[in-house]
Amino acid sequence: MDKARILLLDAAPGELMARELDRLLGHGLEITLNLRRVTDRTGTRETWGDRVDFTDFDAFDEAALTAATVRGGEGYDALKSRAGVPLRARFLAAATDPALARPLRVIGRAGAGFDHVELPAAARHGVTVTHTPGSNAGAVAEFALAQLLALTRDLPAHNATAHRGVWRSPAAPAAQLSELTLGIVGLGRTGSALAGRAAALGMDVQGLSRQHRTGTPARTVRSLTALLTTSDVVSLHLPLTAETRGMIGRAELAAMRPGSILLNTARGGIVDEQAVADALRDPGHPLAAAAVDTFAHEHAAFASPLSGLPNALLTPHVAGMTRSAMSTAALHCADHVAALLGGRPEGVPVVTA
Repeated sequence: MDKARILLLDAAPGELMARELDRLLGHGLEITLNLRRVTDRTGTRETWGDRVDFTDFDAFDEAALTAATVRGGEGYDALKSRAGVPLRARFLAAATDPALARPLRVIGRAGAGFDHVELPAAARHGVTVTHTPGSNAGAVAEFALAQLLALTRDLPAHNATAHRGVWRSPAAPAAQLSELTLGIVGLGRTGSALAGRAAALGMDVQGLSRQHRTGTPARTVRSLTALLTTSDVVSLHLPLTAETRGMIGRAELAAMRPGSILLNTARGGIVDEQAVADALRDPGHPLAAAAVDTFAHEHAAFASPLSGLPNALLTPHVAGMTRSAMSTAALHCADHVAALLGGRPEGVPVVTA
């Protein structure tokens, strides 16, 4: 029987790529590696050329992605994505064309999020979608804590003035963490991890969750409004769905405590970026600062109304990018894809529409 073929839209970065490729080869898969996001392309070809096939295209260009996937009428049994390449209905229809030698059967995401896949279309075409929930929970929680510390102590502003040779003392002393209440929207793996870390540093922690959570130091509040009006710092940790899209808009921002801070390491579409930008430009608005790691438009299409605002701490979706988190995600994703292709779905996390 022929080996199943997988197209890696973006391999794990740096030295982690070798572990990912070895894991996939160990499962008996034939690999085509997209070199577009690989730093050392020449070295990669020399090292892996006798075991791996190569391609080179912009996976965020749907036409290029489709052409690479269906080239020669072959197709792929599986795709793996790390950076959240959009996989929409038109692409899924082409990738699952019965005329292909290998219609697409499995999509693997090395990460927790799955909003880049049009799930109803995947279901219609018989494509199973798997991901790695919890693989980067600790990394993202640490990053959110770093955002919190940076903004509560005004580190970006102090850094900027010091680099200009200006000795700037704060107009008023900053609050210690033990004086602040942290409100966490979404007490899943990441939100709970942040709750534990923040509580250990003396913060009062409260959370809003669709499900009752045990083992977290966060006390539960009944509504988003209750959380916003009683928190000094609000951190978002929930998936982007039809229900959560636009959850934080003008009305919600206006309901926050005076001098409050908003943190978003979840998904860009959850927050109205223009509303946040307008709030940060208004000195009378209760929102004093925001730290944003995820945006509505990312990668080559990155653009945000928050750009250039001194009280907005912006980072390029890097919260989950630690060696441990990315290694776990890559290897678990490889295992999940191989299990699904081999007809062994037991225990594999599968996303449904």
